[in-house]
Amino acid sequence: MARLVVKSPYLKCGGSHSVSGYLRYIGTRERVEVLPDDRPPTRKQERLIRKLVKDFPGAKELDQYADYMDRPTKANASALIGRALEENWPAARQSEGYLKYIATRPRAERLGDHGLFGDEDNVDLDKAMEELDHYTGNVWTHIISLKRSDAARLGYDNARAWRSLLRANRNGIAAAMNIPPEHFRWYAAFHDEGDHPHVHMMAWSVRPGEAYLAREGIRQIKSKLMNQIFRQEMLHTYEQKSQSRDELVREARRAIRRLTQEMARCVYAHPEVEKLMQTLSAQLETVKGKKSYGYLPRPVKKIVDEVVDKLEELPVVRECYVQWCILQSEVDSHYHDKTREKKKLSQEKEFRAVKNAVIQEAERIRLGETTFEDAGLTSHDEPEQVQGASYPCWKLRQIIQDGGIPLEDRDSAAEALEHLAEQGAPHAQLWMGQLYRDGPLLIPDSRKAKHWLTQAAKQGLPEAQYALGKLFLSDDPEVRDPDVGIR
Repeated sequence: MARLVVKSPYLKCGGSHSVSGYLRYIGTRERVEVLPDDRPPTRKQERLIRKLVKDFPGAKELDQYADYMDRPTKANASALIGRALEENWPAARQSEGYLKYIATRPRAERLGDHGLFGDEDNVDLDKAMEELDHYTGNVWTHIISLKRSDAARLGYDNARAWRSLLRANRNGIAAAMNIPPEHFRWYAAFHDEGDHPHVHMMAWSVRPGEAYLAREGIRQIKSKLMNQIFRQEMLHTYEQKSQSRDELVREARRAIRRLTQEMARCVYAHPEVEKLMQTLSAQLETVKGKKSYGYLPRPVKKIVDEVVDKLEELPVVRECYVQWCILQSEVDSHYHDKTREKKKLSQEKEFRAVKNAVIQEAERIRLGETTFEDAGLTSHDEPEQVQGASYPCWKLRQIIQDGGIPLEDRDSAAEALEHLAEQGAPHAQLWMGQLYRDGPLLIPDSRKAKHWLTQAAKQGLPEAQYALGKLFLSDDPEVRDPDVGIR
């Protein structure tokens, strides 16, 4: 499965060991010679790996360690040793045995005087090392890697592609490290070796003590790079996930409609659900105002959740939900190493429409509007033109939401809708905010979602104000940034 690995240790400057030595190492180290896979590791490599694992237990968590255990070859042993030393540089550089290996390991062709790149086209290695020699703050040493197959397929098997990627995202990386863009300094080098080509990136602030990188910051860096590297593939997955979600919503609506029809005929095939629906219908009598999930009291919401979880047990709904969970796990795997735990259907925020469908059917029972026909079931899924929205805005939204229209045409519709949003159309701004918040046509971007929802809310659109309020209640740090969404 495609995955980007990001590690972000840091080095303290001003001690007895110069950080500039690490800069020289990543900038001048030559690629490891790739040896035939069927050649076993040398005894020297085996001894060194045993020592590495003992000295640095975290080496067992590296992808290169898993590769070596699966196929103990010279090439995999070399890749594991090199990566383990790089990730434990502060301690490894003090060991004569480790430094001797770094100096004498197999080599391939040189890539020039050095392989460093940064904001400027031509990096002066000596000048950069001198800068670090006089620096007194912390320097973070990000290690960003891909599997060989992913790097080759996506075009990230060369220094130029990584240089463009890091330059395009340098301000985002700086923000994740709590460094103003004008204070951000960085250099990087691409190491094309083994099954995991990677870049080493050294980053710091010109003001010692200013930078700070927490776990959430590392997640932000990984997310930004992932979105760009895997954009096309992720768009396809988001597209599939959206179709799967829509299918589940349709099937759940049909199921709850059939159930209420059976209740009208005094046919009780699902007594637990029917009892819950009767209870919900009675509870709705006490609810004043809008009868949708977000406005219900907590006890009534609990009943709705129980009905939704019972619907999940129906084979047709369960099959749709399993497929959606598979696609959601594929998306999550790009950002998280841990396997995603399957939640109950009622706990997935993307299926609020199922909850509202349950509420609508309970309200129909309360008002005595239940019929034996399926009339209106299809139109339930076909949104009418929204009052107050211009026809061009509404039509573009319909194109975007229609899974039967080619992806290229839907992309063009999204661009046109964003153009209308930029011209000040409030509903276009609302829908762009929703697209950036939820996908699937656009990769979710909470900063852009907040921006467009803010613009629509400023124009007095109640739906945007409500959506913006919900967004502020999320735990996304980019949403809490007071400067995001205001231009």
